[in-house]
Amino acid sequence: MVSLDKASRRYGHFEAVRDITFTAQAGEVVGLLGQNGAGKSTIMNMLAGCLAPSGGRVTINGFDMQRQPMQARRSVGYLPEVPPLYPEMTVREYLVFCCQIKQLQKKDIKRHTDELMELSGLTEVRDQLIGQLSKGYRQRAGLAQALCGDPEVLLLDEPAAGFDPMQAVAFRKLIRKLAPGRTIIFSSHLLSEVQEVCDRVLILHRGELKLDHHLDAERQADHYRLLVRGAPEKLLPPIRQLASVRRVRSLDSRQQGLTSLLVETLAGGQFPEQLFTLLSGLGAPILELSPVGDSLEALFLRVTAQEEQSA
Repeated sequence: MVSLDKASRRYGHFEAVRDITFTAQAGEVVGLLGQNGAGKSTIMNMLAGCLAPSGGRVTINGFDMQRQPMQARRSVGYLPEVPPLYPEMTVREYLVFCCQIKQLQKKDIKRHTDELMELSGLTEVRDQLIGQLSKGYRQRAGLAQALCGDPEVLLLDEPAAGFDPMQAVAFRKLIRKLAPGRTIIFSSHLLSEVQEVCDRVLILHRGELKLDHHLDAERQADHYRLLVRGAPEKLLPPIRQLASVRRVRSLDSRQQGLTSLLVETLAGGQFPEQLFTLLSGLGAPILELSPVGDSLEALFLRVTAQEEQSA
């Protein structure tokens, strides 16, 4: 678990982040989103113990990062935006070195490095110099070092940078595989990656946390706007009884003889097919059936635009 309580960081008179408060539990993958300069990397560095907050508190698994830094850092694996790589080392040598820094027992290092290379897709390049690797493989090496010692908290700053499409797919699968039992904080400017991988998203703007939004509910439900000819008292009860329907809300159709509804359904529950069968049997023609809801991109743009207008 990680927690920030009113955490701020100042550089002279400039406040990079201000009064940031959130908690991420074990098993959660939390995405940090924001424009350049929004404070994402500052927050990651405070969580990793690389940067002390000017005010507020940072805790990792109950340990205060300023008062108990050794205990707090022991639980953390960190992949910064520029991975800390040594180009003159082979992949294997580098990961052995990282394990030694993490103070793993000597008898466990070979087994652990083999596991890390397998997990990160580095086995085939294990004896190549890091300086000769492609950017995607260097990023994998950086991820592997963050996983040294099997940390309970994983901090990933722009982790998909340099990945080709196939590597990006493999990376998303890896994050979901690593998530159970871990707290993962994931900073990215790629909204599609965040939407695919994260359970929650924190939207930052000019150093402030503007929105804490859960994405898992959106994955489990779809929303439709429905306009159908017929009386609400006749149509609402059977629509609510459909197996794919979670809840139904009446909207103002503004036209007599029409029923306008907002329907929340189970994702993949075959709602359109069930609805067409039902309403054709009732002799109620559908005038409109359209999916509704914000994409993460639309949500992000709306939040940041509102802040710009109020500034």
